[in-house]
Amino acid sequence: MASSVIRIMAACALWACAGTATAQPVVLAPPQNVLQLSASGTVETPQDLLTLSLSTTREGADPAAVQAQLKAALDAALAEARKAAQPGQMDVRTGNFAIYPRHGRDGRMSGWNGTAELVLEGRDFARITQAAGRIGSLTLSGVSFGLSREQRLKVEGEAQQLAIERFKAKADELAKSFGFSGYTLREVAVNANDPGFVPRPRMMAMEAKAAGADMAVPVEAGKSAVVVTVSGSVQLR
Repeated sequence: MASSVIRIMAACALWACAGTATAQPVVLAPPQNVLQLSASGTVETPQDLLTLSLSTTREGADPAAVQAQLKAALDAALAEARKAAQPGQMDVRTGNFAIYPRHGRDGRMSGWNGTAELVLEGRDFARITQAAGRIGSLTLSGVSFGLSREQRLKVEGEAQQLAIERFKAKADELAKSFGFSGYTLREVAVNANDPGFVPRPRMMAMEAKAAGADMAVPVEAGKSAVVVTVSGSVQLR
């Protein structure tokens, strides 16, 4: 009985394959009167997120000693920064921490170098810059500005609405220019850029730190441009 079942199933499989092989392909007519287009919406907004990077370097013959010195400097900086930390307003996190061999001109290892970094980030510029000014074990190595998630989403919505309105107006104008009364939407894609951070020159940051150990680091934010692009195709009618 089992052999009969197997033979029947095999025969069915062969019949299905033969039926598939003889099936005629379906030829679809190419779409007619389809227009491809895109439109963008741009909104500029003040940057509301500040990121300060503070770092230090150490060198020596013993890697363990170099690591201990970096840890001590970072621990002191963390203790000071945590006093002013507040979620969203000033977040504190460690950055790069690395120890690597140093080589002389002859290619031989002559010692060890190490670096440690602390990052202060948030929307409260005054809190962040004052905290950075009170940290004495690290020096300022970088300043950057950007948009917080809340601000970026808000502005992205405005740019998206602007892009959609421009897409619709452009589609309607082109449809009439080609002699059609209107259009229907076929497919559409919406893409938004990520403005990210705008870096400030390292030299300016170092000079700002040198102004005074307990003074707030002077910073000034700029603007970010959020761009949303709507692209797709419409059926002219």
